[in-house]
Amino acid sequence: MIATTSSSSASARTHSLVIRLPEGVDFALPLAGPMSRFLARSIDFMAELSLVWLFRTVLGVIVPLAPDVGMAVIVLAYFLVPVLYGIACEWGLRGQTLGKRVLKLRVMDAGGLRLRFSQIVLRNLLRVVDSLPAAYLLGGAACLMSRRCQRLGDLAAGTIVVRLPRLEAVELARLGLDFKFNSLREKPVLAARLRQAIDPADANIALLALLRRDQLDAGPRVEIFAALAAHFRSLVSLPEELTLDLSDEAFVRNVVDIVFQAREQQAREKRVEASERQRFERPSA
Repeated sequence: MIATTSSSSASARTHSLVIRLPEGVDFALPLAGPMSRFLARSIDFMAELSLVWLFRTVLGVIVPLAPDVGMAVIVLAYFLVPVLYGIACEWGLRGQTLGKRVLKLRVMDAGGLRLRFSQIVLRNLLRVVDSLPAAYLLGGAACLMSRRCQRLGDLAAGTIVVRLPRLEAVELARLGLDFKFNSLREKPVLAARLRQAIDPADANIALLALLRRDQLDAGPRVEIFAALAAHFRSLVSLPEELTLDLSDEAFVRNVVDIVFQAREQQAREKRVEASERQRFERPSA
């Protein structure tokens, strides 16, 4: 989104995508391994089979009328459905398919830039090559030999698959990010949409930028928060009055507060519950 990447030596396998922010701060995303990608692919395969079955059911009316044409269309569907399924999901779900969403994986540009539609199309077209000779053996071998676990489609399209980090509860007050007033809290529906729409990776980048904001020069500081604010605004349509008088940095702070406050509250409730349980389970003297 606002970054370039740095990498380790070409001969060594790396386990993370390192994103360098404009001011020189590094942020790492873990790469998906062969096993997690295989499990995600298995889920997608079942979804694709369901679509093919549905397609065959619909064509059941045509096959008796024109058997040759009907069978040719069905055979073609076995090749086209996986490609079209991958393109539609990864574009519509911003780099995810059903399997990747379940396994918390996402396709990204290998350079840390915004994923382009042409990349999604190319990597999915090459699924046919990766699946040769059967059961994705060629693609699996490429993943094992690639230092960033890329199949042939990824290498050609310049993409990688990352694991989305979990959003951990953060004590915002201890980090100096607690706010007396946050206009986004007045709109719980919009706040819920923001929490659902924002990637954990983006939320962690925003939090990192806020924590290091005082270490930034004025120019890079303005650029970073302008890019983050523009990205978050593009995810959810917000009423103008909620953000009209907010600077980009203040808006990003409010978004971070919204994203992390629910997890912080859950963490507090768990601590209280554990404390109460220990108090009641403590044996009497």
